[in-house]
Amino acid sequence: MAGQGLSGWTRCFHPAPAAEMRLVAFPHAGGSASAYRALSSLLSPAIEVHSAQYPGRQDRLGEPVIDDLHVLADKLVDVVSALPKPFALFGHSMGAIVAFEVTRRLEARGLVPAALFVSARRGPDLYKEKSHHLADDTTFLAEVGRLGGTAAMVLDDPDIRALALPALRGDYKAVETYRYRPGPDVSCPVVALAGDADPVLDVQDLENWREHTTGSFETELFKGGHFYLDDNLDAVAARVLGKLTVSP
Repeated sequence: MAGQGLSGWTRCFHPAPAAEMRLVAFPHAGGSASAYRALSSLLSPAIEVHSAQYPGRQDRLGEPVIDDLHVLADKLVDVVSALPKPFALFGHSMGAIVAFEVTRRLEARGLVPAALFVSARRGPDLYKEKSHHLADDTTFLAEVGRLGGTAAMVLDDPDIRALALPALRGDYKAVETYRYRPGPDVSCPVVALAGDADPVLDVQDLENWREHTTGSFETELFKGGHFYLDDNLDAVAARVLGKLTVSP
């Protein structure tokens, strides 16, 4: 049984109270806290992972989906700031923007994370006009399937698809309507990660993250597509451990 964080907003699958570092992980569009269960296992007990559980999925299925990333970040900053220090943040795809916006809010409160890991996402002020969330179910699901990952497989089941569609559409709306708001960015180190064959990411756009931190900046590419994490968990875990200078 995973431990629940403040107001049920996070899940901790491998509690490690003696860990010297926490990692707060933010899932992709349509994703849930369990997306980071395997990574949590690899990082424990050196790093205790707290995975965000957005409303509208799994055990929060009855709650309305938050389809505005700024609102979502406003909700999550209180959750993250209540965790033991020090901590770092990790976000994949949509989660990268959520993690960035949460970090901005944390730093405005004087809380600077040890690092911000942004995965499979271009920089925050680079956007493309898209409206997949308004498409009919067939067209929308085809787009979701194009990215691969677990979601593409489970959506073949009609019952699961009916339960998952509201969260997926809400998350896609949140991503597609997100606009970067000029203002203070972050000062913590930023590490940008991606798959070298991601169908929706120009790896050159990873460099844009450099412009949004006054701290150090690094990038690393892995073999794979948008969900490269699935095939590179050991390497990603080693990268996180190395950056956070925690011995496995």
